Amino acid sequence: MDEDDRSFQDKQYAFAAHIRDPDNTIAPVEIEDRRMAIYRKLFFNNLSNLLSTFFPVIKTVLSKQQWQATIRGFMKVHRAKTPYFLQLPEEFLAFLQGEYRELDDDFPFITELAHYEYADLALRVSTNENDLSGVDTDGDLLSNCPIKSELAWAFAYHYPVHRITADFIPTEALQQPVYLAVYRQDDDIVRFLELNAVTAALLDAIENNDNAVSGEDLLRKLAKEINYPDVVALIKHGADALKEMRQLQILVGTRRTG
Repeated sequence: MDEDDRSFQDKQYAFAAHIRDPDNTIAPVEIEDRRMAIYRKLFFNNLSNLLSTFFPVIKTVLSKQQWQATIRGFMKVHRAKTPYFLQLPEEFLAFLQGEYRELDDDFPFITELAHYEYADLALRVSTNENDLSGVDTDGDLLSNCPIKSELAWAFAYHYPVHRITADFIPTEALQQPVYLAVYRQDDDIVRFLELNAVTAALLDAIENNDNAVSGEDLLRKLAKEINYPDVVALIKHGADALKEMRQLQILVGTRRTG
């Protein structure tokens, strides 16, 4: 790199550093402040508008000052690893999970709420497809091996993120986690299903069923793990849960065991 190229690159770095943190970084002397003010406003507002589209609930529950401070913090400290538009939400979530520093008036659920909103977006744009070769969509879910959809994910949260709105702001974590399945159906609409702890454990067992055992065997193993007193009743309830998950396309069908 020759001296002219290095000088131009230095100016680019100085410009970007000032745009990210104008209060603490001097603007390049070659650019008049009127023009820099336009750039500062343009970059900030564009990023704010984009992220408010991806995270509408967060934008709604935060005050204007809180939202702007969060966006500014993202600009100041996070170094994105991709220039792709649709991966910006992932970068913002990474910032909240690893670099974000809460203020006294911040809501403690913001990171979990961001994850919840990101999961919705990520599933909507996912290009994953279910390989239905060898899958019996009407197979017996107890006697055969249940198969989870590639377009169904399950998460546990400490706050009821699926209920948070401007009119419902939880102040404390739940005593027990809330389990949510997020899934995309054939109509490409993303939906959420609240699970109980047992159903969530069953869905996790289905996803990690490396030995391809039957739904009934998964339920018997689960009953033993959680010390459930009535195995027969658990299998009955489990069968109903499996049927519902197939109806919702969280499960796509079954394969033969073994």
